[in-house]
Amino acid sequence: MAITSDVSNDGKILKISIDGRFDASSLDDFRRAYEEVDSNSLESYCVDLKDTVHLDSSALGMLLVLRDFAGGDNANIVINNCSPEVKKIFAISSFEQLFTIQ
Repeated sequence: MAITSDVSNDGKILKISIDGRFDASSLDDFRRAYEEVDSNSLESYCVDLKDTVHLDSSALGMLLVLRDFAGGDNANIVINNCSPEVKKIFAISSFEQLFTIQ
């Protein structure tokens, strides 16, 4: 499991990529991926699940914490490259009302 983060060249988008399992063991790495970045000029966050092989309820909680960190109702967070199974989990959890799911 690896979690990496990169800020776009214009400094407006933070992309967090999750490779492997996204579960409770990811908590510290996921938090560091956005807390250790200068967020003053960030306008949006992108969580890339392209290489994620498993996602559990603790991952949903971590995404909600990211949303709070990014501004709550004003947060602009896109979760992309979701598998059909993950999209179904997000739909059941009503995450589509809180995040942009792609």
